[in-house]
Amino acid sequence: MSAPSVTHDSTMRQSGTRRLLIGAAVVIVGVLLVANAHLVYVAFSSQPDCVTHLKGGGEPGTFRAAKSAC
Repeated sequence: MSAPSVTHDSTMRQSGTRRLLIGAAVVIVGVLLVANAHLVYVAFSSQPDCVTHLKGGGEPGTFRAAKSAC
């Protein structure tokens, strides 16, 4: 009679461990989704204003926009 009870306890422990691992995986995936959503939000909400830059030919060693959006 003690054999079925040992099997039942073992099954209960495996079930509890499985639930804990699934819960942890759900939390981790949720955190990653929220973090990525935040990065996308910040990328779209913080568009910089146009800055002055050289348009046309410049001296060697100076920087200018490859294609101006302004």
